[in-house]
Amino acid sequence: MNDDAGIAELPIRDDMIRLGQALKLASLAEDGVEAKTLIDNGLVQVNGEIEERRGRQLHAGDTVSVNGETIRISRAGA
Repeated sequence: MNDDAGIAELPIRDDMIRLGQALKLASLAEDGVEAKTLIDNGLVQVNGEIEERRGRQLHAGDTVSVNGETIRISRAGA
C-alpha cells in the first residue's frame, strides 16, 4: 500500500472523491465530525496547501496530508 516515499495510496472507483470522504476512507478521521474539525482547524493540506472545504473534489494524483500522514488518490485498477 505504501510506495518508496512513504505515501499511502488511496484507490477510488470513481473519477473523484470528496475530501471529507477521503479522510474517513483513509482512516485519517474517524467520522465526518472529526473530518470537519480537522479541516476547520486548518490541519488538512491538499497538494501542499491548506484546504478549508470539506467538499473539495479530489482526483487521481492529488495528495492529502493530515498530522504528518500523507495519502495519494489513485484510480482503482489503474
